[in-house]
Amino acid sequence: MGAGKTTIGRLLAKQLGMAFYDTDHEIERKTGVKIPLIFELEGEAGFRKRETAILEELTQLENIVLATGGGAVLLPENRTLLKNNGKVVYLRANVHDLWLRTRYDKTRPLLQGGNIKQKLEKLYIERDPIYTALADCIVDTGAQSAYDITNDIEHLLLESKDHKLD
Repeated sequence: MGAGKTTIGRLLAKQLGMAFYDTDHEIERKTGVKIPLIFELEGEAGFRKRETAILEELTQLENIVLATGGGAVLLPENRTLLKNNGKVVYLRANVHDLWLRTRYDKTRPLLQGGNIKQKLEKLYIERDPIYTALADCIVDTGAQSAYDITNDIEHLLLESKDHKLD
């Protein structure tokens, strides 16, 4: 949360001439309700079930850039869908930067109530090894501009094609 998946994804898709999809936005579009309400009514398990269904659909499309929610990789079936159907880019940010970007955001269910920085630290400890293992490339998002990050990703993707990592 707060690494820049949607912002960078949109820019990258535009730069590459591809369509952009965000799993959270697609879930909201299909259900007609916001993610926090889904969490409230169905819990995280209900949301994750919807997320997997959207991933199954979107990973069948070609020539797209797809931004997933930060927890999408928690389920093995989602990791398989992502790994088998495209290149996975991990936008890595340190906990302090994530906290600065999300501390006032009331739309992120997993960060509501309690100490946001502690919650981000816990999520980072749990998820970073999964992201790292799944990623075809890792890009640190620190103080770089969104445009610089997008250019870095484009170069990494082009390099991977040149080296036959497909």
